[in-house]
Amino acid sequence: MVSTKLESWHNVVRTRDASGLGELLAEDVVFYSPVVHTPQVGKKSTTMYLAAAVQVFGNESFKYVREVIGESDAVLEFETEIDGIIVNGVDMIRWNDDGKIVEFKVMVRPLKAINLIHQKMAAMLKA
Repeated sequence: MVSTKLESWHNVVRTRDASGLGELLAEDVVFYSPVVHTPQVGKKSTTMYLAAAVQVFGNESFKYVREVIGESDAVLEFETEIDGIIVNGVDMIRWNDDGKIVEFKVMVRPLKAINLIHQKMAAMLKA
């Protein structure tokens, strides 16, 4: 089941079309941002953050370079270049028994990249 849901996530990233998130996310999903102190709880909030992230991170240079997949979770390492800055990070995703994402955590490095992502995500979320 994870591979099907993971492929659905990859499709959202590849197409930069967040409309598929509604089908993927559980109502009580929790999103952990690399730049927001508190967890974002719920489908509406998580959809907003992930839709913005798909636009900020998603460009021709974005690629997943490693995937570690378990029975109900996955860790996806990514690389992208934004405004000349190389961004490296991981998406940590956990699914429930119904195949819905219940936890999505993003970690980013280096500090220069985190600062850039913070700036770009803030602008995207305000728009």
